Amino acid sequence: MRVLYVEDEQFLAEAVKHNLEKDGISVDLANDGKEGLEKALQSIYDCVILDIMLPKLSGTDILKRMREKKVGTPVIMLSALSEVESKISHLNHGADDYLSKPFKTAELVARIKALLRRPNIINITKLKYSNLVLDKSTMSLNGEQLTAKESEIIAEFIQSPEKLINKEYLLAKVWGEEGVGEDNYIESYISRIRKLLKKVKSKAKIITIRNLGYKLTDK
Repeated sequence: MRVLYVEDEQFLAEAVKHNLEKDGISVDLANDGKEGLEKALQSIYDCVILDIMLPKLSGTDILKRMREKKVGTPVIMLSALSEVESKISHLNHGADDYLSKPFKTAELVARIKALLRRPNIINITKLKYSNLVLDKSTMSLNGEQLTAKESEIIAEFIQSPEKLINKEYLLAKVWGEEGVGEDNYIESYISRIRKLLKKVKSKAKIITIRNLGYKLTDK
């Protein structure tokens, strides 16, 4: 497993790198946003860890550029800002997870593994429902690039159309048994996916069943 860690606090970066490598995770460092963007766009990493406050280019801007360039590498944002609004904003811009500073390396490792624990989920299989086609090998829906989490969530809906899927199931299935996800994560992702369905002019839509969950339907 190879990750990119973009962090301008050198002591922290080296300490985290050391601890991640003790856990068998190979780490490349970038000390500013410009260098971080150049490396992140190479699409050679299993995960990118981005501090938000960086010199030259912010982590937020790196995330936006990655998604604009259709780079679907999973991204974990790091920030001293723990407000829900900040979390939701970055999730809406394509982040897969968000960790507030200060954090324990063990939690970061758990979140990385939660993102990548099922390497065979994304393969050449194409899932279809109504006029939707999810290509799991490229993480794209009707040609539109997805993030890793978006791909997993949409796959769950397409594989179970017309069936109720609750938040707890999605958290357990997509974020894993560590339970690192939160309710507002699901709401944010559902909102993004609904916008994507409109963008690809889908006949299908995700409807909310009050206090129960969500359902994908084309009726």
